[in-house]
Amino acid sequence: MSEELLKSLTEQVRQGSKYRDIAPELVRRIGAQELAKRRSLKEAVKATKNKLHQIGAAYQPGRINYEEGLALLREAAVSSPHFRAICHSIMQAHASTRERLLFIDEFYRVTLAGLPPIRTVLDLACGLNPLAYPWLPLPPDVHFTAVDIYGDMLNFIQSFFAIAGVNGRTQQRDIIGRPPTEPADLILLLKTLPCLEQVDKHAAANLVDALNGRYLLISYPAQSLGGRSKGMVENYTRHFEMLADGRNWQVQRFEFPTELAFLVQTNR
Repeated sequence: MSEELLKSLTEQVRQGSKYRDIAPELVRRIGAQELAKRRSLKEAVKATKNKLHQIGAAYQPGRINYEEGLALLREAAVSSPHFRAICHSIMQAHASTRERLLFIDEFYRVTLAGLPPIRTVLDLACGLNPLAYPWLPLPPDVHFTAVDIYGDMLNFIQSFFAIAGVNGRTQQRDIIGRPPTEPADLILLLKTLPCLEQVDKHAAANLVDALNGRYLLISYPAQSLGGRSKGMVENYTRHFEMLADGRNWQVQRFEFPTELAFLVQTNR
């Protein structure tokens, strides 16, 4: 495979409005896989777009109006109950966080109960989850790092951090190819691992091996985007058990209406 061919594929994929803000390194990773399997550049471009849709674009059925969201957030004082309401409203624009909104108070209160002081948080494949910050039982000086593949979303989140007074930063990166290794007290992997394994079947195991977190909050969807359960709780319970096998983890399991979660103490 020539570098010129891969460059052409990357450029063609990122010309589409749904894919132009995705980390180029991820487009190249998937594109290289598809070029090796397909008969033509055209077929590889189409297959790369399909894969990117499955792991990202499918969770954003429409364009998110980040400008309007920031304007609403700036108008509301952080101490006002309207601020939480606006965060709640914006999170409805992303399927992953929208599913959690029905039980968001319980989700974070229950899964993170009893943790020692958390000073650093790493939210991987974060989507719009950083807007759940007002619900997180964290100290006000916590350092929060949000990581995702969408550059425009991360720009919005960085502005949200500034408005909300959060000591936060963002990173655009392909966490399959470049998993973060910096130490963190708490790493959030919310409905992330199944998406990664659509790109690389070993991605989940490789990622958790690389991470340097004291606690991991790992969750899985309990139903599809279309609302069907299809035995997903049982399947993902087995998936997690296989992931945890042989690791020196202490685990708590939680089940919510649309989400299965595991709090892991890694002993790192």
